[in-house]
Amino acid sequence: MTRQHILRAIEEHDDRGADAFVGVYGYTPAPGYTLVHEGRTYDSKAILGVAHRYATGRPAAAEELVDAKVDAVAILRKCGFEATAPVAARAAAAPRRTAQPRRRAASAPARKQAAPEPVVAVCPTCFMALPATGVCDSCG
Repeated sequence: MTRQHILRAIEEHDDRGADAFVGVYGYTPAPGYTLVHEGRTYDSKAILGVAHRYATGRPAAAEELVDAKVDAVAILRKCGFEATAPVAARAAAAPRRTAQPRRRAASAPARKQAAPEPVVAVCPTCFMALPATGVCDSCG
């Protein structure tokens, strides 16, 4: 599954609306992490299920996503998306601050900035990643 598949699922979500989107595919709103894209939040498991449809031709079954067989957060983050926990979960997971002052390193090494992920060419017919030749193996 690529970033383009996830973006297509987000586009479909925006076109249909949240309730119709999860209803069409049989997903129920999943508690836990949400996908944040361009200031809007989405149900991460439902988006991944529909992105799976764009990648393989069939949506992932709701049971596959709910039973934690898929680490939705890892997939989303690998594709460059932000996944956040609900406010209550973030508050519970936040470390408690102590009164001890922090020590600063005398000279911290400069971090290298991450290189942007290359854009993958996608076949306009079947939406699969194109090989280096630029000609789709499936469509020709």
